[in-house]
Amino acid sequence: MSLSDCKYGSNTQRDHNCSLHGLPMPGNYGKRPVRTFFDFRHPNMPEKPDAKWVPLLSLTNLRSISKIRLVSFLLGLTVMFLIMASYILPWDKKGLLFTPAPYQLRPVVVPTSTATADVSPEKNLIDMKVLVKIIASKLEYTPRKVPDEKDVIETDSHLFSAIPRHFLPSIKSPCWYEEFSGEINTDLYRRNLFTLRSKSFKTMCDHLRTDFHQHLYHRDGKQYRLRCLPYFYIIGQPKCGTTDLFHRLLLHPEVKFNTMKEPHWWTRKRFGYIRFKDGFQESFPVEDYLDLFDLAAKNIQAGISGNSSGDHSALQLITGEASASTMWDNQAWSYLHENREDTEPPFLAQDFIHSVQPSAKIIIMLRDPSERLYSDYLYFKMANKSAEDFHLKVVESVQLFQSCLSERSLRSCVYNTSLSNAMPVRLNLGMYIVFLLDWLTVFHREQILVLRLEDYAANLKVTIKKVFDFLSVGPLPKQVEAALTKRPMSNTRRVADRNLGPMLPATGDLLRKFHQPFNHKLASVLDNKAFLWSNT
Repeated sequence: MSLSDCKYGSNTQRDHNCSLHGLPMPGNYGKRPVRTFFDFRHPNMPEKPDAKWVPLLSLTNLRSISKIRLVSFLLGLTVMFLIMASYILPWDKKGLLFTPAPYQLRPVVVPTSTATADVSPEKNLIDMKVLVKIIASKLEYTPRKVPDEKDVIETDSHLFSAIPRHFLPSIKSPCWYEEFSGEINTDLYRRNLFTLRSKSFKTMCDHLRTDFHQHLYHRDGKQYRLRCLPYFYIIGQPKCGTTDLFHRLLLHPEVKFNTMKEPHWWTRKRFGYIRFKDGFQESFPVEDYLDLFDLAAKNIQAGISGNSSGDHSALQLITGEASASTMWDNQAWSYLHENREDTEPPFLAQDFIHSVQPSAKIIIMLRDPSERLYSDYLYFKMANKSAEDFHLKVVESVQLFQSCLSERSLRSCVYNTSLSNAMPVRLNLGMYIVFLLDWLTVFHREQILVLRLEDYAANLKVTIKKVFDFLSVGPLPKQVEAALTKRPMSNTRRVADRNLGPMLPATGDLLRKFHQPFNHKLASVLDNKAFLWSNT
């Protein structure tokens, strides 16, 4: 057999001949195209070494792929899908961030899963120490400059024309007489915007409307209606027991609320916002806000009219409101002045409250900020909740806040609306001391009562007495006191949320370290180590 016999002939014959005689294989042996994953050639297609194969994507070709290759193909697609999903899901349906974040992230090294064994505790502790040190150093800032009262008045001249500078001296509540020039049968509450969003308040207005004319004050041929502002404000914080405190105060005979706990007027509705995500709606005038306290005004006026009997109890009646946004929410300014370069709001809610009512009483309810944040997450997030998801959101929020601190002041980051909207959990609401210090720039320390939810829950009777003493209301009758203390707690955690269990230990450890400098400053200002929350 010659070399020519090895080179020519059928494929089978030439291979056999070459191997028998020890001759070298042809140069193109072993270089035949290999059918791969995406090679859709028909398996019985005649092979021609010199011809180029054209992939045929017909249905017939697809059906002829071997089962093993098809399974491999589907398995590959599945793996790709799972990998993509693992990145998308933690964003809680926000989608991947293809646009730049508001701040360039400089992540702090913190554990992001329950399996923290692979994370170096020493490195993690050092990084958190650095962040805590930065926060502590930035907490030592000069108190904000309170705006001039004339500048506050100029921003809302109608507010200050509707509310006088002085109130009736013989009445405990901040009340005054407003001339009533309308017809007796005029529907005063028809245009009130609060009635459109609260059935209970609408019902109350229907009741007040029936005998409104009986409670007008007549003098010099004119008619006047009594108007009142809240005597006190429960201003925050969210998920700290303000709802429960509000309902228990209702049981005191000297406290006359209206039916709406949280009007959110000072922070949102007076600017035309109900929920910022919905954009501008319609501004609620101050008259609509004052209507909320007409029930108290009616009772006080009845007492004034019947004072000949010597009963002065009605003159001691007080009212209040409990919007948990009042302490911290000043986001409206960023929506009203989008083009301003200010990194902090030019005016705060307390500037306006103090300007119209400098002797107001302020009540603040706080709790361990770590637990407050977890409760806030469980209450406001409706789906896909878990301790693991909460941990991821906490880590991301801490990273965003750290990035902001690298460029801006502490107050700027706490009040920054863009940062607040970017953080998946409301981390900034637990920085209590920043908000409290700003309230102390306009109100005296003795005008602000700061309570802990932990004390309130552990010894309700003692804590509620402290509130009554602060408001200077009389002692409760025994029966009322018994009813007040036995009343079930309001707005407790939902059963489904309780079943999720506590936050992960890693999350609690991270949040405790993060909040430590804020709590330390808070305890120092209040001269009360309980606000360190070191035992929780």
